[in-house]
Amino acid sequence: MREKKSGGLSRHTFRSNTLPALCMTGPVTVWLIIFVAVPLLYVAVMSFCSIDQNYNVVFRFTAENYRRLADTNYIQIYGQSLLIAALTTAICILIGYPFSFLIARTKGRKKGLLYMLVIIPFWTNSLIRIYGWRTFLGTSGWLNRGLEALGLIDEPLDLLFHRGTTVLGMVYCLFPFMVLPLYTAIEKLDRSMIEASEDLGARRAATFVRVVLPLTAGGIFSGSIMVFIPCLGYFFVSDILGGGNADVIGNLIERQFQSGNNWPLGAALSITLILITLLLVKLYQKCGGDMESLGG
Repeated sequence: MREKKSGGLSRHTFRSNTLPALCMTGPVTVWLIIFVAVPLLYVAVMSFCSIDQNYNVVFRFTAENYRRLADTNYIQIYGQSLLIAALTTAICILIGYPFSFLIARTKGRKKGLLYMLVIIPFWTNSLIRIYGWRTFLGTSGWLNRGLEALGLIDEPLDLLFHRGTTVLGMVYCLFPFMVLPLYTAIEKLDRSMIEASEDLGARRAATFVRVVLPLTAGGIFSGSIMVFIPCLGYFFVSDILGGGNADVIGNLIERQFQSGNNWPLGAALSITLILITLLLVKLYQKCGGDMESLGG
């Protein structure tokens, strides 16, 4: 009798608890295994493969692909990628923080309108928008024509294919990813803390530096991670606006899979970029989480 009861209880527990959980998480787990884990494993294996004289992938395992990543030309592009990502992140913070503060402190319909200005760019493919910037900044684009019509310049300005133009495109694409976490952090800001600082005689600048900034540091950190990481891989921005003069790591990967036809080396670069991403995410979990808890 006890065995029958225990068997019935186990079956009832499976049906009431385990089976619904499997039905909910099972499809997602299978999806992640097929479309995330397996491709990543394939790329990881390929990063240790070789190519023959006809540029065909040969499953002859070697670490040469990772040794080639220490090439001086690649190191120069790594440094340039970090510089472009750092500049993009800094500009997004400088522009995004006051804009997020404005959204958080605005009420009524204006708040919704300002928030929509951040969301609207997501409605159009980023590649199309970057081509729009190329048309706008070109020698026969609207900007040069407008400046010539106003008599401010005598001949068109060379605005494309520079590092600054690439940074501009990166800022334009990634600006919303900075605003959204900043807005969330500022929205949760305790207004009484600011009032207490002002009551104690602190000036606005001191209140911002000593009260507002520390309480919203979690939003700044999370926004920086969300901008910095994609910036390393947005190769199409560098291709279209930089013209190959401001390459990022994503450009190296794209060329190895396309014109270079060296898939193992491209896979090694991809794995390296993934490791950098995981390192930055781990840094965010360790440092950014502490900042958010202090802000809360």
